[in-house]
Amino acid sequence: MKIYTKKGDKGTTGLFGGKRVDKDDVRVECVGTLDEVNSTIGMLRVKLGTAHEWQSNLHKIQKDLMDMMSHLARPSDAAKINTNPMPADGPVFCETWIDALENAMTNPSDYFILPGGNEISALCHMVRTQMRRGERRLVSLIKTDEVEETIPAYINRLSDLFFTLSRAEMDKAGVAEEKWQLFLYKRFKHTDPAVKP
Repeated sequence: MKIYTKKGDKGTTGLFGGKRVDKDDVRVECVGTLDEVNSTIGMLRVKLGTAHEWQSNLHKIQKDLMDMMSHLARPSDAAKINTNPMPADGPVFCETWIDALENAMTNPSDYFILPGGNEISALCHMVRTQMRRGERRLVSLIKTDEVEETIPAYINRLSDLFFTLSRAEMDKAGVAEEKWQLFLYKRFKHTDPAVKP
């Protein structure tokens, strides 16, 4: 099988089920952004090294993203059935990992921080921001067609996870965070005398 088909030379691509759409279609934009996210996670895994404790969880996330992309590539009216699994455990998986990471850190996540720190932390922030862009494209897609509710929940939780991973890496490496300002609810607590700490 040849990798090139020449079918996309005029700016269209095929969806799951065979329908062809323009390459800037909202569905294609959504899937393409998540594909970009997956590639950056791949770079993160390379930088971490094969023995790193995050490898198995990041591998799961990459596979789950592939499954979700395949479902997002299928319009709800497509006759062909998608037999790829739906990662329904995704949101809880992220929440469990986030809680474990935060419990192991020496400082609470009370502040917005400037992306950076070290190479691994910066890569985690790149994944986080790309994931947020994917989420925005996903919201646009949801306005046009049905999407399994697990997918937006998982994507939302993944951006929170990679923020936490960036902090966990800096905490473990002993790198000081460059803080911007307190989270909004924390600022409210600090400025309203009626609210007890």
